[in-house]
Amino acid sequence: MHKDKVLELAKGFRGRAKNCIRIARQRVEKALQYAYRDRRNKKRDMRGLWIQRINAGTRLHGVKYGQFMHGLSRENVQLNRKVLSEIAMHEPYTFRSLVEIAQKSLQTLGMRR
Repeated sequence: MHKDKVLELAKGFRGRAKNCIRIARQRVEKALQYAYRDRRNKKRDMRGLWIQRINAGTRLHGVKYGQFMHGLSRENVQLNRKVLSEIAMHEPYTFRSLVEIAQKSLQTLGMRR
């Protein structure tokens, strides 16, 4: 990268990392590596959060997360985890009906009640 671009990206860094080109270049390169890595980790973290929210919602109705997801997949309910977590948080009656759909599917298997 050109010197001006590096120093522009290094704005806000502490010490000589913001104005000494050699150190700034190293710090900017490392910062870009962290940004690349953490953009992927963010997706992983969000998926984990969605799963926790869905699990909390299903446990209120006496169903485990795995059983709930298996029941929905058997009934061919095409909702992803992001949408399910939003429904679990903001629309409890709708989520309750989804849990009942999953339970009915599992009853035919003999897994639940």
